[in-house]
Amino acid sequence: MMQSYLCFFSEQAAKLKELVKQETELEKQRTEINNLKQQFQVKQVAFSASLVAHGEVTLGPFNTQTTLVFKHVVTNIGNAYDANTGVFTAPVKGAYHFEWYIGVHGSIAGAALVKNTDHIFLAYEHQTNGFGTSSEGVTLLLEAEDVVFLRLWPNTKVFDNLYHHTTFSGHLLFTV
Repeated sequence: MMQSYLCFFSEQAAKLKELVKQETELEKQRTEINNLKQQFQVKQVAFSASLVAHGEVTLGPFNTQTTLVFKHVVTNIGNAYDANTGVFTAPVKGAYHFEWYIGVHGSIAGAALVKNTDHIFLAYEHQTNGFGTSSEGVTLLLEAEDVVFLRLWPNTKVFDNLYHHTTFSGHLLFTV
């Protein structure tokens, strides 16, 4: 009789051990699925904004570089662009593409793209009369938490109105 109890308990212990093993494997699969979901969500990063939604504005000239804050946000998938500061913060390491367009009336316009503290490229327009525009684009390898923003070049101006001549856009191409 004792032997049959031992055999029964041994079988139950083996079944319990197998159930624990299956539960552990299932938990690993759930974790992997959640990680994949998070990676997929993070891969969806894109924004596009202009300086103003209504009315018109001429910014500058200023004696020093001044961060441009694009208040009229059309798209902000992933919420990586901050309309209060004008700063894009990379959520993941990857290749990102940025474009910016500037407009000016009868003056000089200049807007530099900055990565963290490094000046990368400058869009520049010298328009002696009438309206002029300039644009620039760049693809950058960013680490998670790197920041990208535009600065008005010293002693230049930019113009925007309801037609959105001065814009800043970017998106994640792929993670690395």
